Amino acid sequence: MSTTEYITNDFKKKVSETVRLMEEGVNRFRVFTPFTFDDGDGFSIVLQKNGKGWLLSDEGHTFMHMSYEMDMAALEKGNRAELLDSVLSNFGITYSDGSLELRFNPEEAGNALYSYLQALTKITDLSYLNREIVKSTFIEDFKQTMEFELPSGRYTLDYHFGDHDPQKSYPVDCYVNGMDIPLLIFAIPNDDKCRDVTINLHQYERWGIPFRSMAIFENQTDINRKVLARFSDVSDKQFSSLVSNRERIHNYLETYIK
Repeated sequence: MSTTEYITNDFKKKVSETVRLMEEGVNRFRVFTPFTFDDGDGFSIVLQKNGKGWLLSDEGHTFMHMSYEMDMAALEKGNRAELLDSVLSNFGITYSDGSLELRFNPEEAGNALYSYLQALTKITDLSYLNREIVKSTFIEDFKQTMEFELPSGRYTLDYHFGDHDPQKSYPVDCYVNGMDIPLLIFAIPNDDKCRDVTINLHQYERWGIPFRSMAIFENQTDINRKVLARFSDVSDKQFSSLVSNRERIHNYLETYIK
């Protein structure tokens, strides 16, 4: 199997069976995906060889398309600029001469395309954000990741143990079933949520519910050290952030839910 065949297959496996490549030159391909702008135009993505690795690029198309709907100067300062910088940093995207680029090795192809598409989606969403208020998209990203990583029918978002918790006071962000011991997954963006999950885990233990727990932080370094220490006493598995640990999260879930 050639490298491009491997990349194509991994694109299909990790993103969508509808992904296809059209050759445009030596080691250069147009990538077609089901992802589009709100007006129905598809994302413009090029795959090309880059030294020993490969490169995904929009060749400036994303910002050009956004310029039809907004003043691009709004991305140069304030909340939009901060969020744009955050997206570029979190997804490993580089900005070069107007183009959004992501470099990767062939064995990372599927995850790279998935991350790249997420980044383009978040960047285009900046067109619709209120200039004064920019909210964290961490919880939304967490749910999208669970839906992408977990098999249909094997998980429930916003789960409650009905027999024990009719008032829904001790929620589970994502309950994974189908194993002898279920996996409870929590998204933790701040100190308050970390304290709440610590209390929840203690309560599940008091109810005698068998479980393993997994936590994904928005940014673990932002959590108060004492709050984190108490949480660590009762948690089984932690990931310090979502974006920088996608491959590790994928591998952990793939192994655990078999």
